[in-house]
Amino acid sequence: MWWWDRRLRIADWCYAVFTLPFSGLMMLAGTSSGLGLLSPPLTGVIGLLSNALVALPAVFVLFVVPGTLASVAMLWRRSKPKWLMLAGVLLMALYANPIPLMVGLYSYPAHFSDRRPLTGWFVLGLLATSVTYNHTPVSFVVLSVLYLVVPVIAGLWIGTRRQLIDRLQERAERLEREQHMMADQAISAERTRIAREMHDVVAHRVSLMVLHAGGLEVSAADERTAQAAGLIRTTGREALAELRGILGVLRDDGTDAAPTAPQPVLDDLERLIAEWRGAGMEVSREETGPRRPLPPAVQRTAFRVVQEGLTNAAKHATGAAVRVWLHHGPNRLEVEVVNEPGNGPAHAPPRSGYGLTGLRERVVLAGGELSAGVCPDGGWRMRAILPVGEEGPDTAAEPGPHSAEVEEEGTDGDPHAPGR
Repeated sequence: MWWWDRRLRIADWCYAVFTLPFSGLMMLAGTSSGLGLLSPPLTGVIGLLSNALVALPAVFVLFVVPGTLASVAMLWRRSKPKWLMLAGVLLMALYANPIPLMVGLYSYPAHFSDRRPLTGWFVLGLLATSVTYNHTPVSFVVLSVLYLVVPVIAGLWIGTRRQLIDRLQERAERLEREQHMMADQAISAERTRIAREMHDVVAHRVSLMVLHAGGLEVSAADERTAQAAGLIRTTGREALAELRGILGVLRDDGTDAAPTAPQPVLDDLERLIAEWRGAGMEVSREETGPRRPLPPAVQRTAFRVVQEGLTNAAKHATGAAVRVWLHHGPNRLEVEVVNEPGNGPAHAPPRSGYGLTGLRERVVLAGGELSAGVCPDGGWRMRAILPVGEEGPDTAAEPGPHSAEVEEEGTDGDPHAPGR
C-alpha cells in the first residue's frame, strides 16, 4: 500500500532521472548536426573555447543547465504541466531535443481531460519541429509522427483507460451501496411482516385465552378452578407483555437492541417454581453447599437450565414429581432437574427439538457441561455444571468430552447422587 499510494510520485522521479542523460545526448547531437536555432552560434563558441578551464563552465551553462531544468520540470508534470511543455518546446526549437516535449505530450492527456490546452501545445510542438527539422517534408512528417503524434496517442489511451477504471470502480461502489440498501430494506420488510403475523395470530389467540381465563375466574364456583384460571390469566398477560417487547424490537427500524428488561437470576427461581406449582406440578427444591455471590452470567444460565427442565417435564412427563437440586461447590455450580416417570396421558404438545440444543450452546458458552438422559427408574434427568470463581467462564478450561448434550452412560447406582 505504501508503494501504491506513492507510485505516481515515484514515476515522476523516474522520468526526471532516467531521461536526463538521453536529453543531454540529444542536445549535443542536435548541436553538432547543425539542428536547432542555437546550433550555429553554439558551434562557433565551442570552437573558440580552446582553454579547458573556460570551455567546461561554458558547456555546463549552455547544455547541462537547460537539460537539468527540463528534467526538474518533469516532477510537476501532473500538477503544473505548462512548465514542462514550455521547456519541451524551447529545447526542441533551440537544441533539437525532443525528449521533454515527448514526456509532456504523453503526461498531459494521461492525467488531464481538458483537450484545448493539449491542442495548443501540440501546435506549438509542430512549429518547433518545423523550425528544427526543415530540410524535407518527408523528414518533417516522419519526425512529427514519432516525436508528437505517438506520445499524444499513448497519453490519450492511458488517460481514457484510467478514467474508465475510475468510473467502473465508482459504479461498483455505488452498486455495492445500493445492494446493502436493498438488503436493509428487505430485512426491514421481513421484520415488519413477522411482527404483523405474530401480532395477528399469536397475540390474538393469547388475548382470547386471557379473556376467557378472566371470565372463568369470575364465574367459577370452585375456588381451586378460580385460582387456576387466575394463574392462566396472569401468565397470559405476562406472555403478552413479553410479546409486545419482541414486536417492538421487530418493528423498530432505528435500532437492533433488545429491550433492557432485568434478566432472571437465581433469586427468581422461587417465583418460577411457584408458577409451576400453581399450574399443578409437584416441584421440590434442594440447595446444598455454602452459597456465595455468583456472576450474573452463571446465574442466568442456571435459571434457564431449571426453566427448560421444568418445561420439558410438564410437556413429556405429565403429572410426574420434579426435583430441582443446586449444589454450590468451591469452584463450580451444579444444577440438576430430575422428574419421575409420567403418570398422565401421553399427549405432549408440539415440540421444536431446539430446546436442549440451545441450552447446550448457552452452557458451553459459559464454559460448562450439560448432560441429559433417562434414569434407571424411567424418569429423566438433566444436569449442568457451571464453573465459577477463579475458574469462571472467562478462564475456564476447554470443555471435556461431556460438553455436549449427551445421554447419561451409567445406569447403575443412584443417578441423583451429588457429584455424578
